[in-house]
Amino acid sequence: MAGCLLVTLPLEWVLRARVYRRPVRLLVALLPVVAVFVAWDVLGIVRGHWTYSATYTTGVLLPFEVPLEELVFFVVVPLCGLLTYEAVGTVLGEWRRRRAGDA
Repeated sequence: MAGCLLVTLPLEWVLRARVYRRPVRLLVALLPVVAVFVAWDVLGIVRGHWTYSATYTTGVLLPFEVPLEELVFFVVVPLCGLLTYEAVGTVLGEWRRRRAGDA
């Protein structure tokens, strides 16, 4: 997860993704995703459909025995996706403006 954040974090400043600079929009985008996937995990755990290995997790459990790593995953992956999406949008917007100026 740290690697994913480290790779996409420069997009905020280098390509002006502006994700961290708009915290309300970030929360509006992240909260539904996190809520749905945490609920899905809780349902799977409560019904006994899946478990998490103590060998591969920290052992820190949230309510309903959801590992901390799951919550971190559900925040970091969409965050990295948003950073990438916004950075690509910025680059394409610049490219289109330059191209329109050349015409």
